[in-house]
Amino acid sequence: MTTYKAINLVARPSGGPIGPDLFDVVEKNIPEVAKNQFLVKQSHMSLDPAMFGWMSADTESYIPPVALGDVMRSSGIGEIVESNHANFNVGDRVMGMMGWQEYYLSDGTGLNKVTAPLPDEAILSVFALPGLTATQGLYSIGKPQKGETLVVSGAAGSVGSIVGQLAKADGLTVIGVVGSDEKADWVVNELGFDGAINYKTDDIATTLAQLTPKGIDVYFENTGGPIQHHVIARMNAHGRIVVCGMIADYPKAEPDLAPSWIPIIKKRLTIQGFTMPDHFGEVPALLEKLTPYVMQGKIKYRAHILDGFDEAMTGLNLFFTGENKGKLIVKL
Repeated sequence: MTTYKAINLVARPSGGPIGPDLFDVVEKNIPEVAKNQFLVKQSHMSLDPAMFGWMSADTESYIPPVALGDVMRSSGIGEIVESNHANFNVGDRVMGMMGWQEYYLSDGTGLNKVTAPLPDEAILSVFALPGLTATQGLYSIGKPQKGETLVVSGAAGSVGSIVGQLAKADGLTVIGVVGSDEKADWVVNELGFDGAINYKTDDIATTLAQLTPKGIDVYFENTGGPIQHHVIARMNAHGRIVVCGMIADYPKAEPDLAPSWIPIIKKRLTIQGFTMPDHFGEVPALLEKLTPYVMQGKIKYRAHILDGFDEAMTGLNLFFTGENKGKLIVKL
């Protein structure tokens, strides 16, 4: 085999579904591996909500958009199949930003060795962007304390589910916001959350009040939407709000109106947005923090696997429909 497939971004999303019209599948020659380089054969690629921003034309975002004609950006995991690098050997597993392509040539920059004795799907579901994002946001911004109450939106998603489990392991009361009764059942009965709100069918204000009798100390925001207004109203003084994602607003030409700033003043709330690219240098420390929880069995996950390289081009739409169950991954 002398060639491999890659998927280039060739058009920007315009508000409709994400599909093959935005991409170009190309064949490339497998590159020669020079000194201090190695070649990775990807086995799984991660699909994440952040990719909607990476496809946009927004040059003022936290990371430059993917240039038209370039390989679509994504994180993934794979095995080194050829190496001329002293610190990376054939057979080593590595993860990092390798893009939508079957092979990736690297000098090691931005890639981390995988040492945990877990399958590739588990690594991408827990130790890649979802787990790193959850750990960074929860502990650096949320600053959870035993006995406090945490609410997390997108609670059945790859980030939200880990946030909730970490908080439960640390002795917090955890309430998840989800979009179906099946997801509510999963986060409560499988992951151990103290309660769940189905924002599509429950009376949000009433249910939230019932589940958070002591108010809310930490809110981990993954989705946006009407839940924001209700949570802000129940935040305790000096509460912390971690703004990680706004999946409800990504496909909209105009985002929903945000909550009033008056409660923010009255309650002296801290609200901070964050993105993982600012913290890639902290990955080893984040993994050191996260790994004990995982190895002690305190973090469960489920992966939603799309089988086949080309599935990447339509799989992102599952975030909009809510049909994805667990970490969305493309298996090559």
